[in-house]
Amino acid sequence: MENQATEKFSELVEEYEEEFETPAELHRMAAYHLMQASKQHELAAEAFENDDQVTCDLHAIRAYKHELNGRQYSEMAMMDADDIDDIEDLEATQT
Repeated sequence: MENQATEKFSELVEEYEEEFETPAELHRMAAYHLMQASKQHELAAEAFENDDQVTCDLHAIRAYKHELNGRQYSEMAMMDADDIDDIEDLEATQT
C-alpha cells in the first residue's frame, strides 16, 4: 500500500520537474508578454485615433493582460535567481 503511494508521489514529482521553467525561460516569457503588450497598446492607440472606442478598449484589455503575465514571469525569474536565504546569509557575513 505504501509503495503505491510512493510511486504515485514520485510520478507527480517527475511530472512537475518536466514542467519546471528555468530562469532564462521565465525571462524570455516575460519579454514575450511585454512585447505583446506593446503591440496591443499600439493597436489601441490606432483604434482610438480612428474613433473606434470598442476596438481600443479590447486592445487595451489585451495589453493589460499581457503586462500582468509579463510581470508575473519577471517576478518568478527573480525569485528563482537569488534565494532570499542566500542574500540574508551574505548580509550576515558582511557585518
